[in-house]
Amino acid sequence: MPLQNRMTPLGEIIADPARGTLMGNRGILHDGDRKLGQSRWKHKAWIACVLASRGRSRTPMTPGRYTELFFLDEATALAAGHRPCAECRRADFNAYRAAWATAHDLDSPPSAKAMDDALHVHRVKSQRREQVHHARAAADVPGGAFVLIEGAAWLIWKRRLLRWSASGYDRVQDLPAGSLTVVTPRPSVEALAAGYRVAVHQSVGDLAGD
Repeated sequence: MPLQNRMTPLGEIIADPARGTLMGNRGILHDGDRKLGQSRWKHKAWIACVLASRGRSRTPMTPGRYTELFFLDEATALAAGHRPCAECRRADFNAYRAAWATAHDLDSPPSAKAMDDALHVHRVKSQRREQVHHARAAADVPGGAFVLIEGAAWLIWKRRLLRWSASGYDRVQDLPAGSLTVVTPRPSVEALAAGYRVAVHQSVGDLAGD
């Protein structure tokens, strides 16, 4: 039986046998039986890491160690409120914070803590653990961001919509006009709009010809 450690763009942690392409960390969320408790984070440094780094080997959800969370791709990780890890994904981290600085007209790139504090406000309503969404005109939502349509998460890519599933994107449709409900936290949307190049799952190419 698969462990409950797969993240959806909507911030849910589900059990699914499909493999992810990135791993995340929010602290220790599981118990000695490798089952999630009530907490969905223990700190604000929600990061997205490579699956393997420097030959390190981990057994997922080892008691007493942080809970490994897995993402279909980086676009999913950003939507769930994570950012690139400054250690194992240093180049991506620097590119992300450079785009953040551009978006906010900062003189220098922000620190990891500054970004985590700002992201957390736009991730979740702490009292009820509900994901924070915001409205934006369809024409102003950059590629790589997720939107919510009829309860499903859709990735915007090349001005089309691709429906998310745990194993890959499985449907494509035209981008509608008007206002959309954006799932990806506002700061990450602004970083995408400022030029951050997000990595997406290979199934995107099958649907969008990328």
